[in-house]
Amino acid sequence: MHVISSQEGGILTLVATPIGNLGDISARAVECLNEADLILCEDTRTSAKLLQAHGIKTRTRPLHDHNEQERIPGLLELLEQGRRIAVISDAGTPLMSDPGYRLVRAVIAGGGHVTAVPGANAAVMALTLSGLPPHPFMFCGFLPPRDSARRENLSVLRAAEQAGLSATIIWHEAPHRLAEMLASLAEVFGPERPAAVARELTKRFEEVRRGPVGELVAHYLDHAARGEITVVLGPPPADDTGSRDLDTHLREALKTLSIKDAASLVAGIVNLPRRTVYARALELTRDAG
Repeated sequence: MHVISSQEGGILTLVATPIGNLGDISARAVECLNEADLILCEDTRTSAKLLQAHGIKTRTRPLHDHNEQERIPGLLELLEQGRRIAVISDAGTPLMSDPGYRLVRAVIAGGGHVTAVPGANAAVMALTLSGLPPHPFMFCGFLPPRDSARRENLSVLRAAEQAGLSATIIWHEAPHRLAEMLASLAEVFGPERPAAVARELTKRFEEVRRGPVGELVAHYLDHAARGEITVVLGPPPADDTGSRDLDTHLREALKTLSIKDAASLVAGIVNLPRRTVYARALELTRDAG
């Protein structure tokens, strides 16, 4: 492991870039990118447009999911030599559904200096425009593209709600998967759950469509979405009976069935993964002595 002195070593700076409007980059971000010895880009071709627009001539190299791990040793050596390295993504704040996390962890583990220049973030902007409770909130990146994996992921979140979680949840989504993703939300969380779809934020055709998930599903089945998309789902209503319903069904089933069979039966009733229901059945059995 390379050990980088925070006093003598270089600096790794995470620099937020615009999510659509090139004018949204800060003066401090431009200064940092100009002064850096190297800029790590998710895609150098995409970043070239931004850098050229602001006259930034710093050398660039790609840093993405497929090469990040192998690049880390060389980058740590550069920091050890006192170099200044900036990290940018194609748009928004680095690490937020973008590369850089493994590099940051490696620099921190080596005692190096990591800092950031804040700026645009699509998830936070969509949250503030959604009209839904701004805090607490969870940002969950992208959901799995396959329907079964996506539904399982969402079911875990619904189970967390039934255990007491109450937060606004945010995802990014590809336009060609938006309608089916919203349909999954309606199936797992209910068609009446309030939500918002934010599209093309900061760009010419910016749009935020708000309403119950079921209505949003109907709209995007008839109107294909385009551009960068962020989906915001409101928290469960105050009178959500999910956790009480789960326990009621389980207690009734456990009167005549084994824990395994009761979990299988109730999982289908409450629309949750069987292993989640099984874990709750074990808890109820232990509590009952």
